[in-house]
Amino acid sequence: MLLLSVRRVSMVLVTALLVQIGSMSMIPSRSAMAAEAIDLKLDAKSAILMDAATGQILYEFNADTALPPASMSKMMTEYLVMESVKSGKHKLDEMVSTSQYAADVIGSGDLLAYKEQVSLQDMFSAMSIYSANDASVALAEFISGTEENFAKLMNEKAKQFGLSEQAHFINATGLSRADLGKYAPKELQGETMLTAKDAALIAYNIIKDYPEILETTKIPSKKFREKDKTPMINWNWMLEGNKDNVNFKKYAYTGLDGLKTGSTDDAGYCFTGTAVRDGIRLISVVMGTPKEPKRFEETRKVLDYGFNNFEKKQVLAANTEIDSLKVVNIKKGIELQVGVATQDGVSLLAKKGAAAEEFKITAAAVDESKLVAPITKGDVLGTAKVSYQGVEKTTNLIATADVVQASWFRLMFRAIGSFFGDLLAGAKS
Repeated sequence: MLLLSVRRVSMVLVTALLVQIGSMSMIPSRSAMAAEAIDLKLDAKSAILMDAATGQILYEFNADTALPPASMSKMMTEYLVMESVKSGKHKLDEMVSTSQYAADVIGSGDLLAYKEQVSLQDMFSAMSIYSANDASVALAEFISGTEENFAKLMNEKAKQFGLSEQAHFINATGLSRADLGKYAPKELQGETMLTAKDAALIAYNIIKDYPEILETTKIPSKKFREKDKTPMINWNWMLEGNKDNVNFKKYAYTGLDGLKTGSTDDAGYCFTGTAVRDGIRLISVVMGTPKEPKRFEETRKVLDYGFNNFEKKQVLAANTEIDSLKVVNIKKGIELQVGVATQDGVSLLAKKGAAAEEFKITAAAVDESKLVAPITKGDVLGTAKVSYQGVEKTTNLIATADVVQASWFRLMFRAIGSFFGDLLAGAKS
């Protein structure tokens, strides 16, 4: 009688399993769509548009071509200075002394005298608002002893950010080797070079890790010293704060609060901009425009394309079942399966009016060896991935219920049932 009962249990389990398998729905596999080619007719050597929240690239034009970035390289200087402050190594109210080199450096700035001492915060403001080369050199020497040592840190950080192999820094300012003259680096060779994508990635990391920098970069003008007769004027004409400025209001762009301009004879006119509208922040880069106003006119085209054509779309909400993986199998539990649902929602930027079938949703359970009772509601049991035009975002799949560990007695009978079930299946085949 015992053997007969076990056999009946085995048949019930096998039948139930077949029914469960037959009821599971699968999403057909679809490859990610290629990004649509758009010609914005830019008068620039390269450009890119990126979603500041995810790093998703919305538009690019020669974005992998390495070019001299001029003062846009100061974005990396800004990042490292903020990193030093946030780590506790330095404080904003510390006094920074001006070396002979910092006082002598050419280009934008010309604010500091030899041995003059200014707070780190004021030096940072001068660098971020006025693109001051003297303040940039002083900060680099303050952080690393020499500007060349600081440039080595810049290159190390470039690798951490995953910048291209072409990305290279030789100083904190973006000036060329010829511009530096006797102060040119001895160990670091070549010139400072970045692609548009590199510049966008630096901006992406700044906004992600130190968004407070934007509180400085959005300032249209500020006196370096209270006693100064004239203020430092921000080189960024597109700041929203310039909307009432008679000279710049034609360039002012709603929501724009950063980030860094740059210009040299070799680089032409460059600009890394960022603006936020309706909860969407975009990062744009244009490099190598022929005239100063052009970098802002071309940036407007790039940003307008982003804000006019893309919208934030929630593809998955939190606590949503994924059709292809509604349950996962659990070992040694009273229940043999448990439901799973998304831990968080998944949103990304998509072309306005994008059809549902353009988003590919896939799911996968964690290693089966880890799916062993007891399971607590909320445990991570897998991941769900949303793909759209080559962009992927993931969220965890979590257990929707507790699974209690089965007793040894139950496990023994389950093993016996499985044994005879396999035996029966072998006999039928």
